[in-house]
Amino acid sequence: MKNFMMIFIGADYADLGLSQEEMQGRMEKWFAWGNKMEQAGVLKGGEALTPQIRRIVGQNRTVTDLSSAEVKEIVGGYYLVEAIDFDAVQEIAQDFPDYDLGGTVEIREIMVFDH
Repeated sequence: MKNFMMIFIGADYADLGLSQEEMQGRMEKWFAWGNKMEQAGVLKGGEALTPQIRRIVGQNRTVTDLSSAEVKEIVGGYYLVEAIDFDAVQEIAQDFPDYDLGGTVEIREIMVFDH
């Protein structure tokens, strides 16, 4: 088995103008998806991220503070999952709750370094 990161990219819920009820419904879908992965034994961790962004760029280390309103798409969170290959993670990602909002799941395998 290998470890993968599913990175969730899309607009911030607040920027989409979702009502409190719509946000609650979204959270319920996220919790159901997480519980499904936990019960299958594939979810190893993950977190949601706040919409505030601080970027430090280049040799001069230029610092820029951004909000989700200034960035078209943000990384909203991630899950760490264990699976046999990319295809298995792609199957897990079928239940991502935000495809209908134009959201994206980026799948990356976690590198293993020999010591």
